[in-house]
Amino acid sequence: MSASGEAPDAAPVTPTPAPWLSDPESYWAAIDQAVADAGLDAPVLALDRAALEHNVADLTRRSAGVPIRLATKSVRVRSVIDDITARAGFAGVLAYDVAEAHWLATTSGIDDVLMGYPSVRRDALAALAADEVATRRVSVLVDSVDQLDLIDAVVPPSARPPIRVAIDLDASYRLLGGRVHIGVRRSPVHSRRDALELARIIVARPGFDLVGVMSYEAQVAGVADAAPGKALANRAIRAMQRHSMAELRRRRGKVIDDVRRIADLEFVNGGGTGSLEETARDRSVTDIAAGSGLFGGHLFDGYARFRPAPALSFGLDVVRRPAPGVVTCAGGGWIASGPPAADRLPTPVWPHGLTYVGTEAAGEVQTPLRGAVADEIAVGSRVWFRHTKSGEVCERAREVAIVGRDDAGHAVVDEVVPTYRGEGRCFL
Repeated sequence: MSASGEAPDAAPVTPTPAPWLSDPESYWAAIDQAVADAGLDAPVLALDRAALEHNVADLTRRSAGVPIRLATKSVRVRSVIDDITARAGFAGVLAYDVAEAHWLATTSGIDDVLMGYPSVRRDALAALAADEVATRRVSVLVDSVDQLDLIDAVVPPSARPPIRVAIDLDASYRLLGGRVHIGVRRSPVHSRRDALELARIIVARPGFDLVGVMSYEAQVAGVADAAPGKALANRAIRAMQRHSMAELRRRRGKVIDDVRRIADLEFVNGGGTGSLEETARDRSVTDIAAGSGLFGGHLFDGYARFRPAPALSFGLDVVRRPAPGVVTCAGGGWIASGPPAADRLPTPVWPHGLTYVGTEAAGEVQTPLRGAVADEIAVGSRVWFRHTKSGEVCERAREVAIVGRDDAGHAVVDEVVPTYRGEGRCFL
C-alpha cells in the first residue's frame, strides 16, 4: 500500500514474445528434445500445445463473434477435432467425405456435420441413409439435380429418413460476362436464379430437407497477398480480393434472402482460414469454415492479415552424409495439393540453414538437404519441417505427439494421439 492507503498502480504488463518468433532456435530444439526423450521414432508429428492455443485464440478473434465451423480436411486428428469443436466460438464441422461425416456424427457424436463437397459414393450414402442418428446430424452438399437423383437411386425416399441438404453456392469472381473466372471450379450454382431454381426443386422433392447454403471464396481465403518479393502482384491480389468480396457479399446476401423465403435455413457457411475477417463482415453468413489455421502451415506465411504459429511440425531422421555440406533424411515427400510449385513442399526449419537439393527436392523415401550446418549434424539426428497445409502430413503418420510444458517450463510429450490413419481410417 502507498502512504495514502491506496494501492499503487499496477506495473504495465509486457507481453511475452511467442517463442517461435523470439527464439525459434530454442523452440524447435525443445520440441526435438521432448520427442527424443519420449523415445518416439521418426517420421514423427509434433503438435505444440501452446502454439495450438495461440492459433485457436487468433482464429476466434479474427472471426469477430461469428462461429467457426472446423474444416476437418485440414486436421484429420479426431481428438483435436473433438476438443476444439467443444469450445466457445466453434460450432460443428465441415467434413470432406461422406463416410468421414458419418463417422464423426456417430463415433464422436458431433451433431452438426456439413459436407464440404458433394459425394456419389454409393455404399457410403447407403450407410448414411440407413442410420437415423447420422441422417439427423449430417447435411450433404449438392449443386445439381443429378446428385439428388443418385441419392434416390441408392435409397428411395420411402426407405429412408429425409436427407438434410445444403446448396453449394459458387463464390468465384466472374468478370466480362463470365469469360474471366477467378477462383476455384466448384459449383455451377452462381447466380440468384441458379440458386433459387435448385432450392425450389429440393423443397418440392420428397425425401430431402433444404437446411443450408455454403460457399467458399477460395480466391480470398486461399491466395496469399503478401508473398515476399512480389510487391506488384500482392497489390493486384489485394485489389482483386476487395472487389471480389464486395461482389460476393451483395450476391450471397440476395441469394440467402431469396432462399429463406422458401426454406427455413439453419446455417449459411462461408470463408476459410485466410478470409475470416472479410467473411465475418457478411451478415448473411452464420458460420465460417477454418481448419488449416489451427496447425499453422507455412502457406500462411504470405498473408498480410495474420500469421499463425507453427503448431504442427514433423521430424525426419538423418540417415546419410553423402558429401560435405549435405545430409539425407529418410522420407520427406509430403507434398501439399495445388499447382506444383516450391510453395507446396515442406520447409526445413531446424537445424536452421538447410535447403533442398534442387535436382531432388523432397523425395518419397529420401530427402537430401544442403547447408553449412549439415556438417554439424550426425547420422541419427533429426531435422524438423513445417508442412504447407495440414491434411497431407496427417495422412502420412499414424500418431501425433502433443508437446506441453512441465512445471519447470521444459517441453515434454504430454500424450500421443492417433490421426485418422492411426484409427484405421482412410477416406480420400
